[in-house]
Amino acid sequence: MGLTRFANKGHFARAVLEATAFQTREVVEAMEKDSGHTLQTLRVDGGMVLNELLMQFQAHILDRTVVRPATQETTALGAAYAAGLGTGFYQDLDDLRANWRADRTWSPCMESATRESLYRGWKKAVTRSFDWVDSGAGASIPAGHSDLK
Repeated sequence: MGLTRFANKGHFARAVLEATAFQTREVVEAMEKDSGHTLQTLRVDGGMVLNELLMQFQAHILDRTVVRPATQETTALGAAYAAGLGTGFYQDLDDLRANWRADRTWSPCMESATRESLYRGWKKAVTRSFDWVDSGAGASIPAGHSDLK
């Protein structure tokens, strides 16, 4: 939504990062609603957490602190911890918690009105994309537009 002929790869990359943050907000809001608990801090992991622009924008959009651990790829680490607990290498969950270290923290500083306006705009764009393509068998190219193949 809102693309012009002046959009470049930087605009697309920024849109992907912002969409990631907005989608994360939707998930956090759903979790908070279902659990009845409010998230105070978002601990993140995975490859995208190395993108500092995304991490700061995520803090802004959630209006919560975002914390990146010293070990960014925690999926494999979690498997190792489970094995360590199973074999007795670690005694309990407190042993595992003692190994966790923060690498970097981002704090929100976006004004509430700006944050909510951006989020409403994103949700509006998502809603407008519903039923974008006909649900028929395969999309057809309109007459006179064979160059779109």
